[in-house]
Amino acid sequence: MSDIELLIDKLIQFRDARDWEQFHNPKDLALAINVEAGELLEQFLWKSPEEANKEKVKEELADIFAFALLLAHKYGLDVKQIILDKIAANDLKYPVDKAKGTAKKYDEL
Repeated sequence: MSDIELLIDKLIQFRDARDWEQFHNPKDLALAINVEAGELLEQFLWKSPEEANKEKVKEELADIFAFALLLAHKYGLDVKQIILDKIAANDLKYPVDKAKGTAKKYDEL
């Protein structure tokens, strides 16, 4: 079992012990990711990155990752593969010779 599969397994055990699957439909998992991302952003609001509370950042990231893993599981997606696929797609959109050192979007390169 991969590390990702182990994490998903632990999340499902936690969720099922509390009978929360009924609340974990794809729409609500996606909304939860957005809510938690907002809470992550709050850690940086009106501060320099160095002033953000690292423990709070860690907590919010964990929430985002947890809901994202559960959403991927709902759709039967292989997390490792979809990330590798996205890296490959971005490699085509952002060739090193054009994208290196710039924050421009692919259609502006």
